[in-house]
Amino acid sequence: MDLGVRWKLHGDGRTPAPGAVVRPDERLSWPRTVGLGAQHVVAMFGASFVAPVLMGLDPNLAIMMSGVATVIFLLATRGRVPSYLGCSLSFVGVAAVIRAQGGSSATVTGATLAVGVVLFLVGLAVQRFGARIIHAAMPPIVTGAVVMLIGFNLAPVTASTYWPQDQWTAILVMLFTGLAVVCLRGFWSRIAIFLGLIFGYGISWVFDRVFGKIHSVDGSGKLTDHWRLDLSGVSKADWIGLPHFHGPSFQWSAILVALPVVIALVAENAGHVKAVGEMTGDPLDDKLGTAISADGVASMLSTAVGGPPNTTYSENIGVMAATRVYSTAAYWAAAGFALLFGLCPKFGAIVAAIPGGVLGGITVILYGMIGLLGAQIWLNAKVDLRNPLNLVPAAAGIIIGVGNVSMKFTGNFSLSGIALGTVVVITGYHALRAFAPAHLKKQEPLLDEGTSTYDPGTGRTES
Repeated sequence: MDLGVRWKLHGDGRTPAPGAVVRPDERLSWPRTVGLGAQHVVAMFGASFVAPVLMGLDPNLAIMMSGVATVIFLLATRGRVPSYLGCSLSFVGVAAVIRAQGGSSATVTGATLAVGVVLFLVGLAVQRFGARIIHAAMPPIVTGAVVMLIGFNLAPVTASTYWPQDQWTAILVMLFTGLAVVCLRGFWSRIAIFLGLIFGYGISWVFDRVFGKIHSVDGSGKLTDHWRLDLSGVSKADWIGLPHFHGPSFQWSAILVALPVVIALVAENAGHVKAVGEMTGDPLDDKLGTAISADGVASMLSTAVGGPPNTTYSENIGVMAATRVYSTAAYWAAAGFALLFGLCPKFGAIVAAIPGGVLGGITVILYGMIGLLGAQIWLNAKVDLRNPLNLVPAAAGIIIGVGNVSMKFTGNFSLSGIALGTVVVITGYHALRAFAPAHLKKQEPLLDEGTSTYDPGTGRTES
């Protein structure tokens, strides 16, 4: 049985040709592959630490289970869908509502485990009836809009959380990372994100020595004088230690609050598979159901032991877009790092010490790349945005997703941000289509016919 754990060496394994793509079944030399795996771990660490903390769960357990989830996903998709699974930010609001109702951490994980079960069943339905049922609901105009709002929904995290902590470090890291992506050659350009983080660590240390403490908001949003790079927690942390496990508790009221997030998770997975297909030039419609089911299984396993639910990670799409290395070997390396780092509180303390300004400079590039992949889907599918049938639902959904607009239905049930934006795009498109004149419907087929084709001679994708 092919589990997707065999890779061909790309070229000499050292420096890919300019513009070349390292495909999922290829790899660079193992030292370089391990380095790329480390970069993927670093890229997802910010959100993977923040989300469980906001949910009141153990971040070290979240990191460890993200490695387990990634292994499950890679095995299930037979190595065709390069992806990292990390803690889903879609559940942060759900956890807050459940806790406000008196729920415990066990109640939160029980509710999110139920979401994992539903997600798994949705994946089975897609496997049984084909990706056509997803594409019928989400043609290119819809998938492009969903990918775009998923990426741009992250913008407030940069604007309100990271950037204000140290705007000058953020702008320097942004400029350095951009120059590294564009100007460096070979392998170095492909680890530009990681280099940007190292540069940010260094410049923060220098600024602390030269200018002293900075007067700005800290990670908690409190205005105070603080060091840009605070490593005090690193010396106090143990080298080896188990995360905190606990079992789930099931309450119908909490489950009903959490279930609507399934909409966002299906959209995230569909958008991720679509985006990866666009980047790799490998149509992945046949793996969509498997990807959704694998996400569901991974989330069930994580929440069963007290961890957060998982989803395909937008941050890592940005890393792939920047490096053009789609090797699943790098994701296996990333999963291995996550498993080890989850057992090392000291490493968690090091990652947690990454200055907010550094994350601001990095994420302003990464999150933008994610959103613009939605535009790439529209371009490759030749979506006509002059057609109001396409323009109106996409415009409304993107603004709702980017602005994190919230809509409250009952005292315990509301939708916001990605979930609400996705619902508006999907229902808006099909509702308008039902009433639209025939000439508007003819400008785009209802069913998506695939992603793109790949020319191995040029390394380019074509519609």
